[in-house]
Amino acid sequence: MREKVRRVGERFMVGFDGLAASPDVKRMIREFGVGHVILFEKNVDGPEQVAELVRELQGVARDAGHSLPLMVAVDQEGGRVARLREPWTVWPPMRAVGRIGSEDIARQVGAALAAELKACGIRYDFAPDVDVDTNPKNPIIGDRSFGEDPDLVGRMGAAMIRGLQDTGVAACAKHFPGHGDTDVDSHLDLPTVDHERSRLDEVELPPFRKAIEAGVATIMTAHVLVRSLDDTVPATLSPRVIDGLLRKEMKYGGVIVSDDLEMKAVADHWGAAPGAVKAAQAGCDLLPVCITTEAQVAAIESLIRAVEDETLSRTSMDDACARIRRLKEKYLLPYRDPDPRAARAAAGAGERLVLSREIMDRAGMTA
Repeated sequence: MREKVRRVGERFMVGFDGLAASPDVKRMIREFGVGHVILFEKNVDGPEQVAELVRELQGVARDAGHSLPLMVAVDQEGGRVARLREPWTVWPPMRAVGRIGSEDIARQVGAALAAELKACGIRYDFAPDVDVDTNPKNPIIGDRSFGEDPDLVGRMGAAMIRGLQDTGVAACAKHFPGHGDTDVDSHLDLPTVDHERSRLDEVELPPFRKAIEAGVATIMTAHVLVRSLDDTVPATLSPRVIDGLLRKEMKYGGVIVSDDLEMKAVADHWGAAPGAVKAAQAGCDLLPVCITTEAQVAAIESLIRAVEDETLSRTSMDDACARIRRLKEKYLLPYRDPDPRAARAAAGAGERLVLSREIMDRAGMTA
């Protein structure tokens, strides 16, 4: 039973409160075998503190007998989606990079982000956003996108992926199959997209194809109902979208991660725990439940029951765990705890500040 819980827990990512490892997150790592942790602004005070926090979390995992280190993740895109701010480099939104249109600049941004994250012990960045920004009323994407041209978004996204991953941090192309043309924030409700498949092939999907060509380590799903693909459930919960389109048709072999299952687009309509089972059945490998311990425990227990009663096949479970293991082995091994002094030295290093200012100037943006 203990091994079964640990295998299921390895598929979950959790968040927690506080600047040090909370009793709740320690319990999730020790008792439920959770293998992934996400940090938010509420967990961040400075470079030394983040490095010490990661060291503490990894120590809990080691003491609990985890076979691989924790994968510690963060949303660090630049612009308004950045959990690490000053003294780390403050980056403009990726719209600025798109305006310049230089793949080399995009690659340098990815490498710079990775250098600062890696120094703190963070080896997984939920970036870049490769949504195509075609709806000016979109409340959640906007200038997070490189722009409104699919080719530009794909080229910039692929270059940023290479910069991140060549520097040792796993990247994540998001939000599949496209969140750019929505007018609802999936944190608050369920957005819908009514485009035909031909339009998706022309606009929304090309950046993800380029990300796959670039070897992106992970792809994040969107809690968006795309009616031409599946008119009953959002992409995250849809076998047609995840297993059918992304895994089989587009031949993506990396880790598929759902967006946070406590977002209202899923939680209010299906529930986070049932949503975790449906996401796993659809083909998602990694399942973030980021806010409450109650939802985290319920989701893990629901997936354990699904494995036991075979509503989730053992083959799919084995395949997901194998993909996650390969991801961790590539980006975490050989493992060394972060050095707080090195984390401080890397934060806001001069050449990165120069690059950030150059992007702002060339894009015609003001700080």
